[in-house]
Amino acid sequence: MSRKRKGSTMPETGTGDSVTPAKKPRATRKGSTKKKAAQTDDAPVWPEYFNDLFKVFKALNTVLAFCSSRKNFAITFPVVRSSVESLLHAPLELEKVAELKALLPEVVKFAYTPRSELRIHSDQHPGSGRRERSPDYAAFQTAGASSSRVNDVDADEHVLVLDFMDNSRGKKTAASGLAYALPPALSPAATKKLVERRNERFTQAVNELLNATSINDDPVALLRAAARDHIPVHPGVNRPLGVASQSDTKEKYRTVPDPDSRPAIEEVVQEIEQQEWYAEQIVHKRIYGAKDGQLAVLDPPLSESIVQALRDSRKITSLYTHQVAAINALSHGKNVIVSTSTASGKSVIYQVPLLQFLEDDPQSTAIFIYPTKALAQDQRAALEQLLCNCPGLEHIQVSTYDGDTPQELRAGIRENASVIFTNFDMIHASILPHEDAWRRFLKNLQIVAVDELHYYHGIFGSHVAQVMRRLRRVCAAVGNRRARFVTCSATISKPGQHMRNIFGVDNVEEVTEDGAPSGRKDFLVWNAPLKDPMDPSLGRVHSMTEATRLMRFLMARGVRVILFCKIRKSCELAMKALRQELTADGRIDILERVMSYRGGYSQEDRRRIEREAFSGNLLGIVATNALELGVDIGVLDAVIMLGFPMGGLASFRQQAGRAGRRARDALAVFVADSLPVDQHFVNNPEELFDRSTDDLIVDLESKVILEAHLQCAGHEMPLTDEDEAYFGPFMKEICETRLVKDQDGWYHTHPKYLPYPSRHVSIRGIEEERYSVVDVTRLGKPGGAATILEEIELSRALFEIYEGAVFIHQGLTFLVQEVSHDTKMAKLVRTDVNWITEPRDFTNVDAMQTYRIREIKDSPHRAFYGRVELLTVVFGYFKMRNRAIIDAVDLDTPPWQRETTGMWLDVPKPALDLMRASGVNPAEAIHSAQHAFLNRFALAIDLRTECKPAEKEYKAAPSQRKRPARLIFYEPSGKTGGVAVKAFDHVNDILREAHDRVESCECEEGCTACVDSPSCKEGNVVASKTGALIVLKALLGRPIDVDLLKHEPGDAPEVHDTIVEASNVRAAEGVEVEPA
Repeated sequence: MSRKRKGSTMPETGTGDSVTPAKKPRATRKGSTKKKAAQTDDAPVWPEYFNDLFKVFKALNTVLAFCSSRKNFAITFPVVRSSVESLLHAPLELEKVAELKALLPEVVKFAYTPRSELRIHSDQHPGSGRRERSPDYAAFQTAGASSSRVNDVDADEHVLVLDFMDNSRGKKTAASGLAYALPPALSPAATKKLVERRNERFTQAVNELLNATSINDDPVALLRAAARDHIPVHPGVNRPLGVASQSDTKEKYRTVPDPDSRPAIEEVVQEIEQQEWYAEQIVHKRIYGAKDGQLAVLDPPLSESIVQALRDSRKITSLYTHQVAAINALSHGKNVIVSTSTASGKSVIYQVPLLQFLEDDPQSTAIFIYPTKALAQDQRAALEQLLCNCPGLEHIQVSTYDGDTPQELRAGIRENASVIFTNFDMIHASILPHEDAWRRFLKNLQIVAVDELHYYHGIFGSHVAQVMRRLRRVCAAVGNRRARFVTCSATISKPGQHMRNIFGVDNVEEVTEDGAPSGRKDFLVWNAPLKDPMDPSLGRVHSMTEATRLMRFLMARGVRVILFCKIRKSCELAMKALRQELTADGRIDILERVMSYRGGYSQEDRRRIEREAFSGNLLGIVATNALELGVDIGVLDAVIMLGFPMGGLASFRQQAGRAGRRARDALAVFVADSLPVDQHFVNNPEELFDRSTDDLIVDLESKVILEAHLQCAGHEMPLTDEDEAYFGPFMKEICETRLVKDQDGWYHTHPKYLPYPSRHVSIRGIEEERYSVVDVTRLGKPGGAATILEEIELSRALFEIYEGAVFIHQGLTFLVQEVSHDTKMAKLVRTDVNWITEPRDFTNVDAMQTYRIREIKDSPHRAFYGRVELLTVVFGYFKMRNRAIIDAVDLDTPPWQRETTGMWLDVPKPALDLMRASGVNPAEAIHSAQHAFLNRFALAIDLRTECKPAEKEYKAAPSQRKRPARLIFYEPSGKTGGVAVKAFDHVNDILREAHDRVESCECEEGCTACVDSPSCKEGNVVASKTGALIVLKALLGRPIDVDLLKHEPGDAPEVHDTIVEASNVRAAEGVEVEPA
């Protein structure tokens, strides 16, 4: 029914590119997007039946509008029915409501809902909230918290709910789509407007139905027939045979097909486009055809033993062109980087040369370096299998040497292992400081293999580059200058240059031609549809709703899928949604084969999930970027990316590459958020595939990092001037001023770093304290014990485990009962609630003392560098349901203070006055200018700025918290790589490049090329390209074009200014202004 009606107003064109993408959220502030749907000039004559139905709708509309103006009012069918019958003076039939649902499927919600969804408070009442809780208007008493039996459906636990999808609970004010106020009664005028809009929508729907009905059909009969499918069925009642769930429209998929018999991806996509819920979400489609493998022959050929090992352990009987090219280059004494697609057999490239070295000399050793322990464990098992099948090499010892390796085993590994699987942290802190104990190993070192080289860039990559130089220096000192370096990477720009930067070697062979076969791959760009096509003001369906529905659809067809989420919380919310939806569908068979995977889980849990995935037991994985890297989790048929990754295009392509790892056909779907960056790619999808990724930056000139590693190197063995060959031209200056020179001219570690310099140098930054998250649900019960769910960093714990918080683990909800900041422990109980909690918090980023001042060329203004203080306070939390606030609770938690270094630029007062006079929001301008600056700074990945959240910048009421008009950039606390001082030293070039890019960019409201950032934690919502250009021009002392000062639209809502003029920051004694 709805399909026919929809088709009459939105005819299908057969191409996804015809869909008009959503405007950026920020545009809604600057001009209303509300439009009345076009009225037909020749409205059809209504049969009397529809006039009677309109009376029912009007009564229902009045009652529901009243309910929506009351906070926390549970809109159950019995409550609504009695009120409507009072207005109609007639009974309200269930069938009539079903007819309204059939007529307005996008508007009317009429379904059984778990009773827990109506609750406002849990029975588990933590005692930390200071103010009295809001009354609970739920029509039914709260049931006790459930046990860990997650998927049980109790007939008494569901109630019938009748509501309108557009019911506002007052989260946003009527004045603005983004001006936030706490909660929620609608004003009488707003209620009246809501009623009128819905009545108008009913009229449009009836007209649409009548116009779409052929002359031979009876519209009343059609509506009644369609309504039968919309009469709610109680979950406690068995579904009649042949009635499919909401995610499965064909009975043949009531049983999940085996992987080998799943439908082709092309068929699946065609089936998606035939679904009733499909509304032209596919806005772009790109297909890469299957590609045959290109084989080559090694010269000289491999020994019979190695050929046998490859055949018996991997079923490899021939090699691809890129494998042969790399192995040949290594045999000729070159260093090699292989930059090809995911799952192209890159590990063979360094495993085969290792076997050759061991056959020639059984004393040979090798170091294999991986960015994650899971990846190392994966590859170690593969190598051991290879060695076991290679005659004569079965005895070779392979060992893992990482932070989890017991102390009592380490000596044996040093003395006996031929191959170690390790990471750069261990080389830096354990192997090089004790090089005397590793001399046997280092003397015989033949090959150093580094996987996933694209992982190493920014400050961490800069540290790694110095660790590699220290390793090469120590090897040379023990007489080994023959070690060869081989590395693998995803497709990156300038792979050879990146390898030279990391390893400090010149003789590098690039291998970029991929000879591996690949199956057909379909890429889809998916934009959520409007909630109601006839009323754009209702906005779009949430991207997570789209992603989880698509995932359920794919899994039901045997398509193994991974859903990538940007942050951990999204990962758990998606898993929670899948639990609810699959349970409601009765698809427990699928739910049992879905897991989430992210950082924070215990090592045991992560290994268990990896085993389940690799074995093929899992149909679905919901993950953060922890699975971007090449952990072999078996065959995946599809990837869904929920939102554009914060790591940018490189992460996007890494994630997309996780599907089709065995040359089968595959699917990658980018489900766009409503955020500006995502919508930019909806409007410009070709950039996702054709735009080059940014160069990976390694800072070899950072004196802060170089000094740290020279102190370590001086302890490993004294430094001489000849070591400039490893450490570059700045070495001599640093050694003379920072190290200790003896009478023979050798440089030694400064005493303040002794006795263990490496302990003073953290290559990843200072490790944060962690909180243990403990499930105490069964504590005190027979056989019950407390269980550690996970450990989370302090910086996350503040926002996730305050008392009263809902904590989600594997999609299950827990309530935080108690938090001890002394013991760093949070106690949780398992409970089924249907709200989530969002912290109410603020973070101050304040410049406290100036260490350096620099001129800005041709400008009267200055740049500053100095000490920055960060203060975070969580003062309460909101309970959220369906992205609306249902309650607010106050908290009293200790503040989190930390210090770091940073640089800042004060916005001149005339520019502030100019923006205010022209209707430009200073907060938007500053936020966008900060992003424009970082977009032009090569090491921006390791610098932070103060991003502006919409709910604070667009508050309906004046805010007492005012911030200085200042662009501020700081290093994350615990990381000291000299990045802020590098930005300060190059401020003139960065400012000029940022200005030129913003001014020349052809976009209207900003894009990732100018003022938007994929890594903005507030989604780039608070933004103004015009404002950014005004700020940049003012700082550079350039004239501001009068055309920039067009006033904002008059109907833009009033938002209260949160910015004040910046005052001078106290300077340290003796600070002088440095020339530009």
